This record gives sequence, C-alpha cells and structure tokens, in this order.
Amino acid sequence: MQVSVCYSEPGQQAWLRIEVAEDTTAAVAIEQSGILAMFPSIDLGSQKIGVFGKVVAPDTRLSAGDRVEIYRPITCDPTTVPRRAVVEED
Repeated sequence: MQVSVCYSEPGQQAWLRIEVAEDTTAAVAIEQSGILAMFPSIDLGSQKIGVFGKVVAPDTRLSAGDRVEIYRPITCDPTTVPRRAVVEED
C-alpha cells in the first residue's frame, strides 16, 4: 500500500510517497522513507508524530493513503504572538 511521510523545517520540507506492507506502523514507515537521513535533527524520542493532523503513537497501524507527519517542537508561546489584524472589506 502507498503512504506518505512528511516533515518541514524553515526553508526545507519533504513529502515522500512510499510503498509499505499492509500491517506497517507509523514508526516503520518513517524509518523506511529515509527521511531520518535527510533531516538528522529529527528526534523521534522527543518529537510527536501524527496521521492527517491527529497525534498517534509510533506503533499505530497505517491504512492505504495515510500521511504520516513528524511534528517539530513549538518554538514560541502562541499566547504571546500577536494575531494578524483581519481587514474586512465592505
């Protein structure tokens, strides 16, 4: 079955489509994708992973078409970042 593995850093991103066995877990898909070699800064011991925006455990079984995402740590407190002003047109 085909799944995707994606990761993004400032100025660099990767979205890899790979073929995996039917009972593959999220962790195995990440390993098989080669993304860990592309981004040596990834630390799966501390970073969370998800499927389509929902955080999952590394041993979560994947379904065909799933997108496995590796999340970076939050680097700023969202409560202190000012919101952008929305300009409404009449």
